[in-house]
Amino acid sequence: MESQLHSVTNTLWFFAGLIVLLSCAFTVSNQTVKLIERFGKYNKTARAGLNFKIPFIDTVRTVLSMQVQQHVVSVDTITNDKVSVRISVAVNYQVVENKEHDAFYLLSNPSTQIETFVFDVVRSQVPKQTLDEVFSSKDSIAQALQTELTTDMNVFGYRIIKTLVTEVEPDSKVKAAMNDINAAQREREAANARGEAEKILRVKQAEAQRETDRLKGEGIAQQRLAIVDGMKRSVEELKGAYPGATNDTIINMLMMTQYFETLSQIGAKSNATTVFIPNTPDALLNIRQQIMEATASTLKPGQGIS
Repeated sequence: MESQLHSVTNTLWFFAGLIVLLSCAFTVSNQTVKLIERFGKYNKTARAGLNFKIPFIDTVRTVLSMQVQQHVVSVDTITNDKVSVRISVAVNYQVVENKEHDAFYLLSNPSTQIETFVFDVVRSQVPKQTLDEVFSSKDSIAQALQTELTTDMNVFGYRIIKTLVTEVEPDSKVKAAMNDINAAQREREAANARGEAEKILRVKQAEAQRETDRLKGEGIAQQRLAIVDGMKRSVEELKGAYPGATNDTIINMLMMTQYFETLSQIGAKSNATTVFIPNTPDALLNIRQQIMEATASTLKPGQGIS
């Protein structure tokens, strides 16, 4: 009986010892730490791997992440030119190694503290600048935030990795007005471009028309000279055929010949329009006189029909 009781007692002591041993050992995951308190007072920081503590005396107060965390803060403010604008800031921060005690015990909520500093810096920087200056100075605002947060958060055991101004969003009415201004500016530039193109086109057309008129005038002049030369040769040939004929007689013969050739050409066209040509002797004389005057105007000084 006593041996059985002794055996049970040993078994109980064994399990009790095993429980105590198991309660002494604990593990910590990568990129985390556990803060150990002894009788409610901070004792040590347990890092990744296997750790030990005194059972029933040491307790795990909290688990802190050592990873880089991001907190986005949106700040509503007004620029120097009285434009309501929302600035979005992304802050990347991390618990400083060996300062886990400060990070947990000195600061209850790091996100709230970061927001406070971001609000303070943004609302001190943006009201000094116009909206256009805010857009162009995003990097300088981010640098000011980086400097301020690094100094202030380091006291609480946090390192500021990076601070970025991710968005500058004006009021919707201002955005619409900016879009209208941008569209009007682009339309004005497009209109100027179209005007320049049209101007160039008209200049080219004028130059082409001028060249066409010049060539046409030269062609007409050459045509008239050719007519004069042809008439001159005809007159010479008729003089050779009729030695006793006067110049007037020869010209009248040429005019009658041209008259009948014209009638023949008009009659040969199926779609010709009806043309009334004078057919009396007086009318022919008038036509002759007009042709002679026109021909004389194209001749060079000293040149004539002989």
